[in-house]
Amino acid sequence: MKSLVKGILNSVFLVFAFPPALLAGFGRIGFFFQIFAHAFALMPGLPGDYARAAFYHLTLQRFPFTSRIQFGSFFAHPQASVGEGVYIGSYCILGRVVLGDRTLLASSVQILSGKKQHGRTADGKIDPRENYFETVSIGSDCWLGAGVIAMANVGAGTTVGAGSVVTSEIPPNSVAVGSPAKVIRSAS
Repeated sequence: MKSLVKGILNSVFLVFAFPPALLAGFGRIGFFFQIFAHAFALMPGLPGDYARAAFYHLTLQRFPFTSRIQFGSFFAHPQASVGEGVYIGSYCILGRVVLGDRTLLASSVQILSGKKQHGRTADGKIDPRENYFETVSIGSDCWLGAGVIAMANVGAGTTVGAGSVVTSEIPPNSVAVGSPAKVIRSAS
């Protein structure tokens, strides 16, 4: 019965999210994608969870209905993929990312699109025409604590402690903490 109700709710919210997804070119028109990603991020409660899931199901490379994204969280780029059973806490900002199955993100996690997003001119000024977006991969069964900032890949089965800053790749089945994040425990 519970799965039937969830299926009906997902269908209702797909209908609701279809016009904004269409205007966003199903993720291909960046301007409209960003507007609607921000608007859906501000929808409160359980209806907001379903609305965000429906919008991202229609606009990201992958977003299954078994995953949830909480209030205030949004994807900055449609070039993102989310696995089965992923939980994204409140106030997360996600760039070009691949989130593995059953990965959990606490509140205020930021996953940037790599470490070198913006280029500079020969005289050192920021060049708005040069963007170097990379896809950051967070493996399956990971837990990223509150306030983590990730700019590099995190291997499957890894826990990253709250407030850590991931600037270089973290191997699978590790525990990493600090700024920059350092592995303090690893299953060999």
